[in-house]
Amino acid sequence: MDTFEKKILKVLEKNEYGLTITAVVNKTKFSRDTVRIKLNKLEGEDKISHRTVGMAKIYIISND
Repeated sequence: MDTFEKKILKVLEKNEYGLTITAVVNKTKFSRDTVRIKLNKLEGEDKISHRTVGMAKIYIISND
């Protein structure tokens, strides 16, 4: 796991209701593309999951 992924996980851990990609970008100051790629990777590894609210995806830490 690289430093981008660690920081994204740390940000998500602090927000129990989850965050959108835009919120993660604002909190980490990473580019939107980097955040999107890392969120997809973390979701593939079952470390996070998402729920859809309207057109937004809300990312949360997996409870496994």
